[in-house]
Amino acid sequence: MAIDFKEIPSPCFILEEELLRKNLELIDSVQQAAGCQIILALKGFSMYSAFPIVKEYLSGATASSLNEVKLINDFMGYQSHTYMPAYLDGEFEEIMQRSSHITFNSLSQWERFQGRVEAYKAANPDKTLSCGIRVNPQYSEVATDMYNPCVPGSRLGVTRDKLPDELPAGIDGIHFHTLCENGSDTLERTLAALEERFGDLLHQAKWLNMGGGHLMTREGYDISKLIKLVSTIKEKYNLEVILEPGSAIAWRTGILYTMVLDVLDSQGIDVAILDTSFAAHMPDTLEMPYKPVIRGAYQDPEPGKPTYRMGGMTCLAGDYMGDYSFDQPLAAGDKIIFEDMIHYTMVKTTTFNGVNLPSIGIWKADQKFQLVRSYGYESFKDRLS
Repeated sequence: MAIDFKEIPSPCFILEEELLRKNLELIDSVQQAAGCQIILALKGFSMYSAFPIVKEYLSGATASSLNEVKLINDFMGYQSHTYMPAYLDGEFEEIMQRSSHITFNSLSQWERFQGRVEAYKAANPDKTLSCGIRVNPQYSEVATDMYNPCVPGSRLGVTRDKLPDELPAGIDGIHFHTLCENGSDTLERTLAALEERFGDLLHQAKWLNMGGGHLMTREGYDISKLIKLVSTIKEKYNLEVILEPGSAIAWRTGILYTMVLDVLDSQGIDVAILDTSFAAHMPDTLEMPYKPVIRGAYQDPEPGKPTYRMGGMTCLAGDYMGDYSFDQPLAAGDKIIFEDMIHYTMVKTTTFNGVNLPSIGIWKADQKFQLVRSYGYESFKDRLS
């Protein structure tokens, strides 16, 4: 049954429960077949109103800040798998209390906090806390440098020449994250590079975290290869394998519902001004960049059809996306639906220009809409001083 938009405010992120469950069922089948642990990466999907659903299928989550750690504790009831490029002295004690795994980005970070970890473990013998080191296999197929953690000068992870022949005492795991919405063929080549450089250390490790970027819910993804790769490396090195996808969990599970506010002619180009913003509400479209799909529109201009540039409502000159063709001319009040806007959208929104954040809601399995959150002046004011 299609979503009934009559009672839904605009703009609004709308998660479809049935689509989320479909993704989670597939992901759970992978972790069962491969004998691995797949956990939610909050940096891609932090919609905590949906965490009760996620928790039915996944047994963990990963954070990159103390705030994300708290969200995992409070709304999933799990200890966090935690990784930060650098830890703050004033937060580290609480991070240890709230985490089951902590990954360090460098040997210097580990050496700085090692004593505190050891003291914490000694004072809390019943608490399980396992530490790892993030490595840089110096291999990635991510085309956009902004998203590539293996570019020269990357601050993310330790290269092999900086590590000794034995894992430092107290380090149980190895963590890499070099994929970004890639397939299992990319993972296969990445693992080959990882084994070539770090194979000796993998034999010493208790766990291997393969990070995120495994887009296993995308149509055409080779699931069987992923299961084989994970099973093989798990058995070869006798270790636990962890994957922490962000995009895969919320991939194609919902939309951003928006509305046309005005249509104008700008030097021969027709522009539709929307009640949303690419810069403030969909920044990945400008950063990656990519052109989001609009439901019912032609992705590229079609000769002879009404064609429009989509304009955001901030005063940033570059807050636009285009161009799209439609079967009928657009007018104020028409709805525009951007597809696949649940992952890496809500987590990146801003209130630039004082523009309101989109509301957040869930289209439930019983075909009813649940408005989870609306925003206004207080949300804008609270980010400032």
